[in-house]
Amino acid sequence: MEKKSNHSLLKVLIFSAFFQFILVSTCFAQTKVDKIDKLISQYSKYDQFNGTVLVAENGNIIYKKGFGLANMEWKIPNEPNTKFRLGSITKQFTALLILQLVEQGKLKLDVPISTYLPDYSKTNGDKITIHQLLTHSSGIPNYTSFPNFFKETSRNPYTPEAFVKTFADLPLEFKPGEKFSYSNSGYFVLGYIIEKVTGKTYEQCLQDNIFTPLMMKNSGYDHHDIILANRATGYERKERSDMSNYMNSSYIDMSLPYAAGSLYSTVEDLYLWDQALYTDKLLSANSKKLLFDKYINTRFSPTSYYGYGWFIEEASIDKTDKKVQIIEHGGGINGFNTLISRIPSSKDLIVLLNNTGGTGLNEMSKAIRAILYDMPYDTPKRSAAYALLNIIKAQGLETGLKNLEEFKKSNEYAIKENEMNYAGYELLQSGKTKEAIAVFKANVDAFPKSGNAYDSLGEAYLKDGDKKLAILNYKKSIQLDPKNESGKKTLEEISK
Repeated sequence: MEKKSNHSLLKVLIFSAFFQFILVSTCFAQTKVDKIDKLISQYSKYDQFNGTVLVAENGNIIYKKGFGLANMEWKIPNEPNTKFRLGSITKQFTALLILQLVEQGKLKLDVPISTYLPDYSKTNGDKITIHQLLTHSSGIPNYTSFPNFFKETSRNPYTPEAFVKTFADLPLEFKPGEKFSYSNSGYFVLGYIIEKVTGKTYEQCLQDNIFTPLMMKNSGYDHHDIILANRATGYERKERSDMSNYMNSSYIDMSLPYAAGSLYSTVEDLYLWDQALYTDKLLSANSKKLLFDKYINTRFSPTSYYGYGWFIEEASIDKTDKKVQIIEHGGGINGFNTLISRIPSSKDLIVLLNNTGGTGLNEMSKAIRAILYDMPYDTPKRSAAYALLNIIKAQGLETGLKNLEEFKKSNEYAIKENEMNYAGYELLQSGKTKEAIAVFKANVDAFPKSGNAYDSLGEAYLKDGDKKLAILNYKKSIQLDPKNESGKKTLEEISK
């Protein structure tokens, strides 16, 4: 009996040791997944992400998950098959359609666009090439920057032909090919060229040449009036405090984003798209090289270039000197912001789709990239700016500024330029000018090399009637950011 008992005990010990080995091995294998999940969960907890994530390593999906709500009214959660509006991620699809037509001999990249659009303004159409449209170097003014575009124009339907006429005759901002200046107008014109050359709608060309061949059944051209299963609702914030302050995003007629930003998709479909770009299914190898060539420096950094519908950059792995080539593009459209980031050398992919307006997707992607490379990374922190805003509104400016000093010492809070700028403008627009000036000054102190921070402070001083300090800050803004054309215009007007 004793021998049998010892034998049974030995079996139990062996089984227990084996089980622990399997458990430890499984945990070790899941380390990256656990880190990604913890990271995104924390962003979600801090109300800095509401959407869906997909991460692939070496071409294989290792993580996909939804966070927050696709529809807040009905408390429907975001899932991997939730459909999001993509915004400017659309541009990479437009660029591929153009290169397919080049392969077919129907287009040439280096001839004037008037070759294919005889009704386009001859003044500008004879100067601009398709290559320049693809690389944001055409000089055509960006229509989303036009006065009252979002308040008025964007709410009305247009045909491609009719909308092109609204900007075709406008003076070019610079000589075509001279420099990079992001322009949705250029990609709108590319969509119109696709329709003219093929005799089909841009939407049909996408379906026939990309979505159907790749079995991307959950992607398409979005239309407001069509009932679309699993479509996320877009939201924006009234105030930066809690979810009760979200509101439905403002309406935009989807004929306006068009070939620059009209598509919807899921993280799963964008994975299919990513994988197809490693094959010759849609384009030959030579044509694919054209997509990802470094044509023009974006001036965002010395290593940041634009290809055809993609940003290409030698980027650092967070907190290290190690660099890898990143091919990526973000998107923003009413109620949504998005990012697809590819690392071709390791076939890694990060897709982030968010349906609560602007949030820090680049910061999130950078941290995920570091996790994939087993490198150190920054963890999410609460927003000092939004906490400051709420304290000022509830307890006054003095208490708010005292708390800001405590936030600076805390590891739990982060001061971010764009968030401080938002907080300042919310105060400014609600008539709290003195409070807005204080927040903008705090932003300038935190980011003394930001032209935008000084521009905002100048605007607040101007609204407060202090022209002398307004001029001083506008001058500093232009000194730091020579491209600040609106600041130059304001400075000229108030200096008379």
